[in-house]
Amino acid sequence: MFLNSLSGRFLLLTIVFVMLAEVFIFVPSVARFREDYLLARLERAQIASLALLASEDDMIEPDLAEELLRNAGVYNVVLRRNEVRELILSSDMPRPVDSTFDLRAASPWALIGDALSRLWDTEPQVIRVIGEPLRDAGLLIEVTMPTQPLRAAMIDYGLRILALSAAISIFTAFLLFLAVRRFLVTPISRVITHVKAYEAAPDDARQIITPTASIRELREAEEALRSMQTQLSQSLRQKDRLAALGGAVARVSHDLRNMLSTAQLLADRMEQSADPTVQRTAPKLVGSISRAVNLCESTLAFGRAEEPAPHLGEVALGPLVTDAIENEKLAAEGGRVRFETDLPAGAVIRGDAEQLHRVLSNLMRNAREAIEGAGKSGTVRVSAEAESGGWTIRVADTGPGLPAKALDHIFEPFHATTRRGGSGLGLAIAAELVRGHGGTLELVRTDETGTEFAIRLPAATLGEFRKNP
Repeated sequence: MFLNSLSGRFLLLTIVFVMLAEVFIFVPSVARFREDYLLARLERAQIASLALLASEDDMIEPDLAEELLRNAGVYNVVLRRNEVRELILSSDMPRPVDSTFDLRAASPWALIGDALSRLWDTEPQVIRVIGEPLRDAGLLIEVTMPTQPLRAAMIDYGLRILALSAAISIFTAFLLFLAVRRFLVTPISRVITHVKAYEAAPDDARQIITPTASIRELREAEEALRSMQTQLSQSLRQKDRLAALGGAVARVSHDLRNMLSTAQLLADRMEQSADPTVQRTAPKLVGSISRAVNLCESTLAFGRAEEPAPHLGEVALGPLVTDAIENEKLAAEGGRVRFETDLPAGAVIRGDAEQLHRVLSNLMRNAREAIEGAGKSGTVRVSAEAESGGWTIRVADTGPGLPAKALDHIFEPFHATTRRGGSGLGLAIAAELVRGHGGTLELVRTDETGTEFAIRLPAATLGEFRKNP
């Protein structure tokens, strides 16, 4: 719809604001019109009284007096001269005087209030008006007059003012509409067109906007858009180069893995040699080749990994943690590692069961291997608790802690390995899966007493813990 556009809304608001401004002009204008109307009646009454004073013996025919009063639009005329109040012209009044208005010292607010009262009051009345005679023809002049002609004249004047205001508002709004179209809507539409064109072909450098707006704010917006498009295009090109590089690395890793597999078979046979020197060096060679094979396989797996978006659903937290613990117990050596849980009874969370299982398994495996690598017994503890804005699942161990060199790049691929033969991909993949749920994977602490990781998921993802029915 037109009114949903920037031009349409600006046109409508302009009309409304101009009309509102005219209302503030209308009220004092009507008050001024009423004052001028009453002063004109006093002037006519004074002219009519002069006709009487100019006659011989101050007497005129009744018909002439009635005509003078009718032309002046009043019932009576009183003139005060030389401290004497004198009734100059008079006629029968339909009713007593209802109100008296003295125009000699009336304030603007009093005039506005009297004008609004006259417009609001529809009952016919007779009012007395007092003013100063023109050209010092006396001390004061007062007349009595009906209110119906005054109110009718004020309404007619008000309608003409409103009609003029409406015409001015529409004309002004139309001019502003054209100005807005020229200076705002057209440049904004141009920016939108460039954004759509760039979206369709981000690799085409011709689609990057060239700032041309003369308005400072629009110019800054176009320059910011150009900078963003330029950086994004560079990032896309870099992404393509990295993708190509990743493909090359994957191919090299694939061929290198095949070569190392052959070398591993030969190294296994070397262990059967009776030569003491070969027997001492063969296990080290086998271990080095095995680690190289594992690194190649991990690199290939990470390069192929395209984690799908999590399929959120209700997941029972207890069975999920229990299943991950059972898998780790099967791999534990000599029963050195104990597993403990502290979970809300019957807790149900919202998430992807498979991905959360992988995250928990990875963290518990790292904890178990750290304890076993230290050659002592220890405990892996999994707990869950409510916190501000969501829920937190913690995996803590009593192992030796992480080495300082691993902390700077703890969640980066190929950097965070803490054990011999590790690829450094486990925590990177786990952090990526948690981010897919809208949460974060954090290292809470690590020291000689152990390590603790926290999976923080927002309430919108986890929902609320509740009891199983």
